Amino acid sequence: MSETAAESPNQDLPLAPVETPEQLAAVARLYGEPMLAFPTDLYIPPDALEVILDAFEGPLDLLLYLIRKANVNILDIPMGPLTAQYLEYVEAMREHNLELAAEYLLMAAMLIEIKSRMLLPRPPREIEIEEDPRAELVRRLLDYEQMKLAAAKLDAIPRVDRDFEWVGVFVAEKVIERQPEVSLHDLQLAWLRLVRQARLTQHHQIKKEALSVREHMSRILRSLQGGSYVVFDTLFDASEGAPHLVVSFLAVLELVKEKLVHVTQNTAFAPIYVKLNDAGTEHA
Repeated sequence: MSETAAESPNQDLPLAPVETPEQLAAVARLYGEPMLAFPTDLYIPPDALEVILDAFEGPLDLLLYLIRKANVNILDIPMGPLTAQYLEYVEAMREHNLELAAEYLLMAAMLIEIKSRMLLPRPPREIEIEEDPRAELVRRLLDYEQMKLAAAKLDAIPRVDRDFEWVGVFVAEKVIERQPEVSLHDLQLAWLRLVRQARLTQHHQIKKEALSVREHMSRILRSLQGGSYVVFDTLFDASEGAPHLVVSFLAVLELVKEKLVHVTQNTAFAPIYVKLNDAGTEHA
């Protein structure tokens, strides 16, 4: 029984179909059926088989493609093979788009000129002085390759509407506004602000006080009756307040004006002394 069970799976597998020699010699297959010969009435349009070349951005792009494809040193370009391959591409372009091939033809003329300058013999003196005819072309190719790599890096940066799109999310729920917390320091600042405003708006009553300059003049004359010099500051009583000080000062000035007292000072910034004027007293 074990041998029968082992052989039964192999019996269920389908065998591969064996092709006849005629089928092996088929030139093509149509819907899985072999075709032994091409049909005699088959029509193939002229544009049925078209070779599509790679799209190039200009003649420098085509030259750089050919150089990198051949894996040659860009500083030592083999002008012969490069010019031949370039002309093949240009000829293919001319068959489809003559206007597009105009700038390519200009580069082809430049390649042929460089190749001819390299083939023509030159005097030994000119060989030492003249630079490589390929130098200007190599410089342009290196600059173009550098700009192309920079453009590829910029193109690799993700951009809106090309690599991704902005997504707007609408939230229908009402957002609860959270009020800031008030600390003890905030309350203290608010209270001080109120007190400061109250001080600015408080009322101040000024009482009218009748003061006489003549009375203060008499009081000063009485204090100078001794006839000696008296310090100027002792004639004033600061405890009486600013109004009395002002009136006393005006009284001293009035006495000096009427030449009843004499004001003197020993040196600059020294204490000021006041003395009763004897002539003025006798006159009074």
